[in-house]
Amino acid sequence: MAVYWIPLFEILEQRGIGPCLVNARHMKNVPGRRTDWHECQWLQFLHSVGLLRAGFRPGQDVCAVRTLLRHRSELVAAASQPVQHMHKALTQMNLQIHHVINDITGLTGLAIVDAILAGQRDGAELAKLRDPHIQADSETIRKSLEGNWRPEHLFTLGQSRELYRIYQQQIVNCNLEIEKMLREFEPRVDPAERPLPPDRKRKRAGGTRRKKNGLPHPEFDLRTETYKLFGVDVTQIPGLQENALPLFSEVGRDMSRWPSAGHFVSWLALCPDNDISGGKLLWRGARKVKNRAGHLFRWPPIPSIITSRP
Repeated sequence: MAVYWIPLFEILEQRGIGPCLVNARHMKNVPGRRTDWHECQWLQFLHSVGLLRAGFRPGQDVCAVRTLLRHRSELVAAASQPVQHMHKALTQMNLQIHHVINDITGLTGLAIVDAILAGQRDGAELAKLRDPHIQADSETIRKSLEGNWRPEHLFTLGQSRELYRIYQQQIVNCNLEIEKMLREFEPRVDPAERPLPPDRKRKRAGGTRRKKNGLPHPEFDLRTETYKLFGVDVTQIPGLQENALPLFSEVGRDMSRWPSAGHFVSWLALCPDNDISGGKLLWRGARKVKNRAGHLFRWPPIPSIITSRP
């Protein structure tokens, strides 16, 4: 969807006018010439007779959080490209370290890449940077670091590493701004008076603990903050363990915008539509819409854009 309507929409809201954001599928022009002038007249007529319904758009404060969360997800996606470029440069130099360790952006991978860029060429010395949690032994890592050190590939490796560092710093800055915005919302519950219930989903299958949120401030507990925002612990809903904050940014916390739970599920595009005419079912199926909030309830859930490590 284009974003050209957003400035006009916000200006009208600031002037006390209630603009209607209408789905283009809900209106069709009459046959004939399709000009902007005719489109405006047709929209005005449909709205005057009550045939257009305004789409959902949360408040400006929630939209601000949504903008930053979506921007952060784009930064995380963009950060993957320099990683691919690092893989390419290492492969061109016949260095297979990224095939020995699972994640080249982990502690061991970045430490070795930084040492290579600093001028270290001895595989045995580079292998000493191995983290104890790495399954591959030092000898395997040493053998994977035997290659040709061509200057053009080292240059591209260095630039890719620097770009990845810049993206990570921008993600941290985005996290800090998101935390700042969340603290400005009035909490619906005081954890001191109504303590947060026990986390029933603290462990995954196999007894492994969930990852930490990875936010810059360790004292910023995402589960506690979402509990204060919603007034209930939405992280206990299946599929929303790590997507509570994206849910808040997409739908807010004013559920009165939907008359019933059925209307909300229909807006999420999680229930099939029934096309009935004359008591006969003509068509049944799910609408093909791009609803970010609806994807949060689907299985498997999408990776969280705020709690997962970039």
